[in-house]
Amino acid sequence: MILEAEYSIRSSKSAKSVNQLLPNGDAIRLRLHFPAPTPNSAELKRYSMSFRILSKPLRSRSRNRLSPFFSIFLRSFARISSQFTSPTFGIAFDIDGVLLRGDAPIGGSPQALKKLYDDSGVLRIPYIFLTNGGGFRESKRASNLSEVLGINISPLQVVQSHSPFKHLVNRYENELVIAVGKGEPAAVMSEYGFRNVLSIDEYASFFDNIDPLAPYKKWTTIKGANHENTVADVAEKKKICSERVEATFIFSDSVDWSRDIQVLCDILRTGGLPGREFGHQPDLYFAHDDLEYQAAFPCERFGMGAFRIALESIYNRIHPHALQYTCFGKPNPLVFRNAEAVLKLVSSIDQNKTAANNESRHFKTLYMIGDNPAVDINGAIQAGSPWFSILTRTGVFKGRANHDKYPANLVVDTVEEAVEYIFKKEGISLE
Repeated sequence: MILEAEYSIRSSKSAKSVNQLLPNGDAIRLRLHFPAPTPNSAELKRYSMSFRILSKPLRSRSRNRLSPFFSIFLRSFARISSQFTSPTFGIAFDIDGVLLRGDAPIGGSPQALKKLYDDSGVLRIPYIFLTNGGGFRESKRASNLSEVLGINISPLQVVQSHSPFKHLVNRYENELVIAVGKGEPAAVMSEYGFRNVLSIDEYASFFDNIDPLAPYKKWTTIKGANHENTVADVAEKKKICSERVEATFIFSDSVDWSRDIQVLCDILRTGGLPGREFGHQPDLYFAHDDLEYQAAFPCERFGMGAFRIALESIYNRIHPHALQYTCFGKPNPLVFRNAEAVLKLVSSIDQNKTAANNESRHFKTLYMIGDNPAVDINGAIQAGSPWFSILTRTGVFKGRANHDKYPANLVVDTVEEAVEYIFKKEGISLE
């Protein structure tokens, strides 16, 4: 048999249906008719009350048979109603040491992330990747993550440590700036809107003998020693060597510490004109300040913070004034405020909301899931409410108890366990 309950609204333009098969082959069909736009939370509560009232006389007809039916019926309604109400929480995932080790998924990360989508692959819980990693376009990182984790990830959901650099375009749009690090730093900076940017590989190649160890290195810069110098090349070299560097961006991990520290010191102590006398230090920006991070090797690897310490120590020994710099990335509270704004945008797009609704959106809880107490957990602590920190044991942190200096709100073994906790806390079914 089929029991059908229907709650209709005048001028109904759309309908949503859910079928729940029962063990004995019977079925309950829940059919809801909603006008556009879909109802708000208060309206859904009224509908739910109507269904509960409707269930009473039907129970009296067959107490033993219909009660289980309506138990399933109301659970089905709860699942449908949740699709029309925006979640009051969002999630920010670190990547290295939480979701991946090297390029390999860890901690049940693919399964954990798939829980954030419905059966048709539509995102139901707003989340982003908040990482101090970088070196590539957000679109490229999203594509790589999608392939490795087996889900569809939007570039909007990828917030890298150098993503805030795009907000500095107006200050340096036409000025000569240098980008340092692995990957494609200059290409990404150009995509952000910087019109006069060179990688440190390109920049160093214009200065003869700037790196005294170059002959002993197996790799070469973009313009190698055997590069044929045309008239155009000579003119370009003269132009670059005489143009002042206004800012330097440490975009991702340096791949040649000795050369990069040498060239950066040349730029910074001469006012942006290597080979000249001392001058006012150009601006210096670090995408983040992680001392260590979890990569494929069993023990942590030195990060950009270690490079910053080395550069600063040497610069302060050769220059009368201390090195001045700005660090972005976690644990900077500004990064977490930006993450909240991005989560609102992700939520508004997936819920087909307007920009005005996005601005007024309020998250009751924002979950930061990370493996590094000094970075992920410290950042969430500094950011304060509504951030809730969850520390995993799959990366930098491996202790059994909570971290002493930067205690998380919750410590779990894996990211999958973290997501299961969030769903339980928020009253969402894992089915």
